[in-house]
Amino acid sequence: MQLSMALMYAGDPRESADQVVALEKAGLDIVWIAEAYGYDSPTLMGYLAARTETVKIGSAILNVYSRTPALLAQTAAGLDHVSGGRAILGIGASGPQVIEGWHGVPYEKPLTRTREIIDIVRRAIRREVITNDGLIKLPLPEGEGTGLGKPLKLLNHPVRDTVPIYVASLGAKNVEMTAELADGWLPFLYVPEKAKDVWGDALAAGTAKRSAELAPLEISAGGMLAIGDDVRQTLDLARPVTALYIGGMGARGKNFYFDLACRYGYEAEAIKIQDLYLDGKKTEAAAAVPQELLELSNLVGPESYVRERIEAFRESGVTILQVVPIDADPAGLVSKVKSWIG
Repeated sequence: MQLSMALMYAGDPRESADQVVALEKAGLDIVWIAEAYGYDSPTLMGYLAARTETVKIGSAILNVYSRTPALLAQTAAGLDHVSGGRAILGIGASGPQVIEGWHGVPYEKPLTRTREIIDIVRRAIRREVITNDGLIKLPLPEGEGTGLGKPLKLLNHPVRDTVPIYVASLGAKNVEMTAELADGWLPFLYVPEKAKDVWGDALAAGTAKRSAELAPLEISAGGMLAIGDDVRQTLDLARPVTALYIGGMGARGKNFYFDLACRYGYEAEAIKIQDLYLDGKKTEAAAAVPQELLELSNLVGPESYVRERIEAFRESGVTILQVVPIDADPAGLVSKVKSWIG
């Protein structure tokens, strides 16, 4: 099991980089760089490549609408070069709120788009001449644009002929596609004890179609990390973010995180959270987040309990434990957990 950490959307990039440098020395294996509608992910990823030596640097996530497949391939290949082969390309469909509200792009056919992008990015990094005649047209066909487009291949020679592609997915069809095609999976609000019931069939169906050329699917999941006899209140730090996703990341009838909470068995609570959040009562919405959901999706408590939670994640199939260390000495905490997971 590897150890990873995600940087927050709205943090200070330079302070975050300083933290990653310290955590790298403590044994952190992967750092994930988020992107929503704040600073872009590749800028910080490139900065981290220059500041670090061993930690893998992954986007989590770059959405599949605001960048072309070719640009995603260029970004992955470029980051892989400047980092010496440490890049991971994390992609996902995001949601209508961001895609249509921030980027002004129609949120259409996310599965088809993601499937084609995985294929195009892999071919581009192998320096194949790129054509595509699906949802994405490369080059543009006659009658569109100037008609002067022609098939091209990447100018540079990447340091690797493949960069791992991880997909953030929650819905059954999307998770099935992820298990079939991706190198790794980035679920959110992951509860190990409930994962099999929610995603087991989709993972099995995708794995059955998986190419023998691909290694087994990596799964990166986890939550806040705090160890001690008096740290239970730390779970409350996760309430506002959890309420944001379940209640406000989308609209009624179109919120993937709300749907996930319902599939976990928290339908009544999810409805209450969403109603409160959309009514502007964010504090009340946060208070309505089930304590059990917070406990099961994070790693907070005495050492023996946190060790049990780590094993629960491992037994559910997680191969990359993702943590947010809450401690006066984050590097020391990461070092301790790294020694546990091997």
